[in-house]
Amino acid sequence: MNKTPHTVTVLGFNHALASAITGALDVFAFAGVSWQRIHQLPTTPKFHVQLASAHGQPFQCSNQITLNPNIAIEDVSQTDILLIPTIGGDIDTALRDIQPQLVHIKRLQKMGADIAANCTGTFILAETGLLQGKVATTHWGYADKFKQHYPDVLLRPDKMVTEHDNIYCAGGGMAWIDLSILLIERYCGHQVATDTAKSHVLDVSRTSQTIYASSRQRHFHSDKDISAVQSFLEGHLHVKLSLEDVANKHNMTERTLLRRFKNACDTTPWQYLQSLRIEHARKLLETTNMQLEKIVNAVGYEDMSSFTRLFKKITGLSPSQYRAKFKRL
Repeated sequence: MNKTPHTVTVLGFNHALASAITGALDVFAFAGVSWQRIHQLPTTPKFHVQLASAHGQPFQCSNQITLNPNIAIEDVSQTDILLIPTIGGDIDTALRDIQPQLVHIKRLQKMGADIAANCTGTFILAETGLLQGKVATTHWGYADKFKQHYPDVLLRPDKMVTEHDNIYCAGGGMAWIDLSILLIERYCGHQVATDTAKSHVLDVSRTSQTIYASSRQRHFHSDKDISAVQSFLEGHLHVKLSLEDVANKHNMTERTLLRRFKNACDTTPWQYLQSLRIEHARKLLETTNMQLEKIVNAVGYEDMSSFTRLFKKITGLSPSQYRAKFKRL
């Protein structure tokens, strides 16, 4: 672990997301190089990077680009980091095809490698069993599918990056940026990581992917009565509602509503309504010049300070910061 440069191996496979592969390889390869070049300092590469695949064969990414690996995954005898990129194609097909390579992920982890997976690549990592009982994240849009497949994993879909022992996971799509910088900091320290991020103009202050998520994903269940409750809540964001009102409206007891809603949506009706209101507020902040006070009222809140606290708790940003970051010009 003390040798320099450290070795980073990316596992390639058909229908992987090309940018999650080449982007991560670039960021690791330029740690100790890009910042130094900008400031006319001696360069000292911190990582040796390599791309591996089954039997060292070329593979076609989801954007139809074919990549040629440096080594067969079967021949990787040592690596400090093994990175599993995003599945850019059909997840179930990729999981079926990758099965023969799972043994090598487990082998390298047993030999001391840090294992990292990005976005839907966490499905591949979960297939190895290495995530059982561990905290993990994945793309927010595939969180429900992940939970169904791997109920023994402690999934935190709100997190951009998770770390548990020597297992690392990152959230949606471009979260490989956050993951790569985190691992650079682990091996090379904060200054090298910060310099690398600055030289690539990377925003690494993101800790949550909640600001990108949609509450609509929670409609993917089979309870039609709860779907009706969700639709009702979606149409009454500005109305002051009680649990009793909602239960009576849908011919249920409060207890039954709570139980069935939790089973279907993995949250409570009130938490779901809060997320809907924050989501609508986000849309108004992105697409209108409406004053914040009017937005607060439009989504069913009266107290500005309590709304602001909730908004920041869910998105990680204040309403004004969110508008500055995401306002559509």
